[in-house]
Amino acid sequence: MPLRGRVFVWLTIFAGTSAVAHAGHDMLGPWPSNKWLILALLTLVSGSATVKLPSISAHISVSETFLFSAVLLYGPAPGVLTVLLDALIITVLKVARRERRVEQVLFNLSAPPLAMWVGAHVYSLTSGLKPLEQLRPGDTVSTGALIFPLILFAVVYFALSSGLVACAVAFHKNASPFRIWREHFLWLSLNYFGGASVAALLVVYTRKFDWTALGVTVPLLLVLYMTFRTSMARVADATSHLEELNALYLATVHTLAAAIDAKDQVTHGHIKRVQAYSAALAKAVGIKNEFQLKAIQTAAILHDTGKIAIPEAILNKPGPLDDDEFAVMKRHAAMGADIISSIKFPYPVEPIVRHHHENWDGTGYPDRLVGTETPVGARILAVVDCYDALTSDRPYRARMSDENALAIVLSRRGTMYDPLIVDTFIRIFPQLSSQDGREVPMQSVPKAAAAPPDYTLQVSKVS
Repeated sequence: MPLRGRVFVWLTIFAGTSAVAHAGHDMLGPWPSNKWLILALLTLVSGSATVKLPSISAHISVSETFLFSAVLLYGPAPGVLTVLLDALIITVLKVARRERRVEQVLFNLSAPPLAMWVGAHVYSLTSGLKPLEQLRPGDTVSTGALIFPLILFAVVYFALSSGLVACAVAFHKNASPFRIWREHFLWLSLNYFGGASVAALLVVYTRKFDWTALGVTVPLLLVLYMTFRTSMARVADATSHLEELNALYLATVHTLAAAIDAKDQVTHGHIKRVQAYSAALAKAVGIKNEFQLKAIQTAAILHDTGKIAIPEAILNKPGPLDDDEFAVMKRHAAMGADIISSIKFPYPVEPIVRHHHENWDGTGYPDRLVGTETPVGARILAVVDCYDALTSDRPYRARMSDENALAIVLSRRGTMYDPLIVDTFIRIFPQLSSQDGREVPMQSVPKAAAAPPDYTLQVSKVS
């Protein structure tokens, strides 16, 4: 973790320790009812029984109900000490399973009490109420007046408890704290607001620890916990099954690509290079849609599938193809698309494979599409496919230099290939070549056209 991250962690530890010390000092005064210890015990028991949310690193429990109840009934100090005990139990269990650094342990013990201390005092200030158990029989409590302070309490407590951890993780991973929080902690907000709601029903009307209310609430929470746990287990099983299917799809794709690569001895290794370059080029031209990116990557692997149906005498002919042979070779794009059309990919792979030999001016094959009629993935694949073909050895010619190959690609800008994609490919080529361990001097890379293309790349449609 960088220095600023360590400073943040130790500042949190200091602030959390101060909050615990302040709560401990308050507890030296009038001791709350011993029934607070029952809420603390319920917090510990329910806090250790968590449910893992599928696909994200987050767990939820029903312990927040008893934490909110402790604050409403007995004040901030018991709430802070209760959450400290909860954090202590969880931290001890984690340390027993996995070795952790001292500052990690101290941070995990300090952040929850700090969040609770701030949230509980915000509630006290905004509600203007004493702890409910300290109210006299004649004192009135308006449930409506408690709604805003309680919501604010839940918001502050959740924002701090999740935000502090998200910031620490972000420092450690050199990532955006908001992205970490959104992806891994936003779900937990339901847990906090639900806990605050149940706590309000549990204690606001009775204004004391009530065994009857507790006897009704605890079984309800237990039923909700078991129901949610069962549902999440089913979701987890479905997610695991989907991941297995995706892995099977990927293995099938790579096996098919390997079979094509083995048959076409002339272009051995071509598929892997085209996949790597296509993925990088797609991101460089501004494609951010995950489905489009996965479609392009998969199509790059499968774009030569149709060569299975092409005679090896044509594929591996030691010389240029004549017109009849080239007519046969041109069938591979449509044949490949027909072959993979039976695979129900969750993203559009078949159109990219079918049209990766279309030309910008409409002279390509198989359907003579013009301009942006060709899917953007196919336009990207066409440029990369051409470059790799030119820089690969053939029986009838040696591989071209990068400089000559790029010059040819650039000369076809606006006729065979999409101008924007050609310009982007030329611009990022030094970075692409470095992926192969090659350093291409910048002066050997041709300059892309200065004038911008006369259209805007269409990436909104998944095509």
